[in-house]
Amino acid sequence: MIGKYLLEAMELIGTVAFAVSGTLVAISHGLDLFGVIIVACTTAVGGGMIRDLLMGVTPPAIFYSHTTLLIAFSVAIIVFAIAYVNIKRFKGLVDRIEHINIVFDAIGLAAFSVAGVEIACNAGFEKDILFSITMGVITGIGGGVLRDVLVNEKPYVLTKHVYAVASILGSSIYYILVSCTHYLVAATFVSVVITITIRLLAAKYRWKLPKIDLSKGD
Repeated sequence: MIGKYLLEAMELIGTVAFAVSGTLVAISHGLDLFGVIIVACTTAVGGGMIRDLLMGVTPPAIFYSHTTLLIAFSVAIIVFAIAYVNIKRFKGLVDRIEHINIVFDAIGLAAFSVAGVEIACNAGFEKDILFSITMGVITGIGGGVLRDVLVNEKPYVLTKHVYAVASILGSSIYYILVSCTHYLVAATFVSVVITITIRLLAAKYRWKLPKIDLSKGD
């Protein structure tokens, strides 16, 4: 029973955090209300939909229960309304929007990474470590990738800071701790804290994986 409530809590936290993140990104790109809602909802449910399709759940679980979509929709409306009514103050926060977005994005990444692994395990894949961790990572980063595509940006996960790596570590730690100890609460807490910490530190100190800059060869 605790596991069920914990999973629901992680999904709720992830949904709200990613909906806020999607809304902020959409607003900063000048999208109208409809565009903001689409981007916010896609960010909040996109990863879970991809995960469900890969697990053979068709149609995805999001279409069986409308609660998640309703939460994401409500968050988008609330954040948009606050920004619309306080447009001058919101403009003053433009330079800080990315930092605010990073915090919510880190929270959503951590919560959904844990939820993705747990859902895969509950679906009968608990002995398949690679698949379970992959489902955690896809749940964590999938919505953000779709968000960036919708606003015509290179997916954040492929270009900036240590993003997917944080999800991989968090998902792996959760899977290992649950498999070895069966303490869901402790495993969730440790995994979430580590994922958020790595994500925020990577953003603060601009940690990046190596890449080849062809422009330097000219």
